[in-house]
Amino acid sequence: MEHKEFSELVTALCKQENLPQALEMLKSCENEEVAQAALSLVGQFALAEVEGEHRIYHVTVEKNEQGEEQEYVEHIMNEGDDVICFVAWFFDVMFDVKRKDSYQAAGKTFQQPKRESK
Repeated sequence: MEHKEFSELVTALCKQENLPQALEMLKSCENEEVAQAALSLVGQFALAEVEGEHRIYHVTVEKNEQGEEQEYVEHIMNEGDDVICFVAWFFDVMFDVKRKDSYQAAGKTFQQPKRESK
């Protein structure tokens, strides 16, 4: 995908109100690789209330070394966050595009997540 096409797609995705709408748009993308990647994610998101926030997680089930199914959960964004959070995650996970590059294509500033100190 050309950089111009990528920027136009990211900008259009960021106009969507939420993750489900952005995912729908990705599924109908003219770029077959992008559409297939989006289709592969259908049904893998879960919403959970944690510490008063409605968090959206990507949930997958894979077999571990013992052959047992294990659930993996990754926090993507909170409900109501800017859709760029999902868009940047999608292109990072599926196409190895740095999140910062997706934010730049959308004309937004990427903030590195703060590390939690324990």
